[in-house]
Amino acid sequence: MSGIGNAAIRTQEPAWWQALAARMDPETRLSFNEPLGPKTTFRVGGPAQFYAEPATTEDLRTLWLAAKTEGVDVFFLGRGSNVIVADSGFSGLVIRLQHRYWRELNVDGDAIHARAGARLKQLCSTAANHGLAGFEFLEGIPGSVGGALRMNAGAMGGWMFDIVESVEWMTPDGVVHGTPRNAFHVGYRSCQELLEAIALGATLRPVGAGERAAIRKQIDSYATLRKASQPRDPSAGCIFKNPEGDHAGRIIDQLGLKGTRLGGAEVSTVHGNFIVNREEACCADVIELVRAIRARARAERGVELEPEVLLLGARWEDVL
Repeated sequence: MSGIGNAAIRTQEPAWWQALAARMDPETRLSFNEPLGPKTTFRVGGPAQFYAEPATTEDLRTLWLAAKTEGVDVFFLGRGSNVIVADSGFSGLVIRLQHRYWRELNVDGDAIHARAGARLKQLCSTAANHGLAGFEFLEGIPGSVGGALRMNAGAMGGWMFDIVESVEWMTPDGVVHGTPRNAFHVGYRSCQELLEAIALGATLRPVGAGERAAIRKQIDSYATLRKASQPRDPSAGCIFKNPEGDHAGRIIDQLGLKGTRLGGAEVSTVHGNFIVNREEACCADVIELVRAIRARARAERGVELEPEVLLLGARWEDVL
């Protein structure tokens, strides 16, 4: 979330990190040099120097402020569906809202109160069970509520902030805000206020009421379409942003790049805007493939494709 760490990952826990354990809730998990690859949908990358799963809002605040005091960069990892981790890892603190406290979903009339760690698939199913329409587009997005708010996640013509009434969020100074939807500046794959902050949860409202059977039918339709149009292999989702007036996947397809492979990374034969992990890919394979795709698009179409997926532990502008 804040800057990307570049220092070499240390091998011994510093005193400030060791001291944090005594201040945490017993259910808060702290770890040193924690592997990150298995926590992402692409399944590549090195460790986080510091890693935490806070069990309470207060522990989250304490961790963030301690890292700030020590000059340690912080990154908030959701379900890892829109991030690729550098092979060298991340020399900072990764905070993941994985504890059951953060996965709570509560329905109150036609409102759903969801904490940041709740899975989008669970949110979609909960809304359908209560006859609340408008959440169907979340089917199949392998993310969490917090990540979807930060990225204004979208699919099938729907966007996360279409169903938001208000958001509870924390700024880097530890202050918690409750803010209505119309106060946020949202756009394509972005929410300006959450670029340097963290969503704690949201109150969500349906676009309308609906019959459970009709909602389920729509969800099933989206699921069928997604399975037919997106790869099943490990990936980080769409790798490039869509250029204005066009689609990155269509450009890559027209360039004949589907199936192009470097190391263990391959341009999906199902959807051109997906790079998949075919055989124990590493982050370096992905970066080389992104470079090759961008070079062809620039040379043959005059289009500058920009990465959409986050790169943790390095910066796209430094490696492309």
